[in-house]
Amino acid sequence: MTEARVTHIGGPTALIEAGGWRLLTDPTFDPPGRRYSFGWGTSSVKTSGPALPAAELPPLDAVLLTHDHHGDNLDTAGRALLPGADVVLTTPSGARRLGGNAHGLAPWTTYRLTAPGRPTIEVTATPARHGPPLSHPVVGDVTGFALRWEGQRHGALWISGDTVLYGGVREVAHRLTVGTALLHLGGVRFPLTGPLRYTMTAAQAVSLCGELRPRLALPVHYEGWRHFQEGRRSIEAELAKAPGDIRERFRWLPMGAPLDITV
Repeated sequence: MTEARVTHIGGPTALIEAGGWRLLTDPTFDPPGRRYSFGWGTSSVKTSGPALPAAELPPLDAVLLTHDHHGDNLDTAGRALLPGADVVLTTPSGARRLGGNAHGLAPWTTYRLTAPGRPTIEVTATPARHGPPLSHPVVGDVTGFALRWEGQRHGALWISGDTVLYGGVREVAHRLTVGTALLHLGGVRFPLTGPLRYTMTAAQAVSLCGELRPRLALPVHYEGWRHFQEGRRSIEAELAKAPGDIRERFRWLPMGAPLDITV
């Protein structure tokens, strides 16, 4: 199986279809306009709704939830979808909060999605840190996911999760061969905490891709919320300064329309 289909629905939310499997990342389906609290005095307003309504989703085999405790990765309508999936893969602390069909994965542990007539997908949790050093007590646990299955030509399909660039993320480049990377960008920051960043900037993404060398780098998590500080225009400006062999790896997912990729 060398083909997959990715549909960017908005923010961090993407539908990944491969080999008969349907996987949804970080469900966010609320309409725009609401303000969400992220704790410790931080908050943000959702500025755009999903490009694909939740009612138009196919039946879901799994939800890949990088973290459950921030509304820009799991909002009210997205949370309502979780019981309908066969399994929700997330952080161990998130699984304890969610209960039900949630299964927690510590970094570098693996869960296998198996079904008759379909290729087995190995889902491996990868390290993520949702902010600067020592921010964990404030921001909580986050995870990325690497998806591997037999027949991949270029390497794993990796979802970074909400993370800054740090040693744990760089470890992915040393431990895995990544063919396609869904990178959570946006350079998140809040007035309360000044210049501190809570997700990767475009410059960090360029640096990471220099180490990761994916065939494709697909930005997500850069639009739809006020606390996302780097939108597409800012990312494109940074990419224009990147070395050509890095710049050519980046591709924009059309909003709400599927993109077929070779994995």
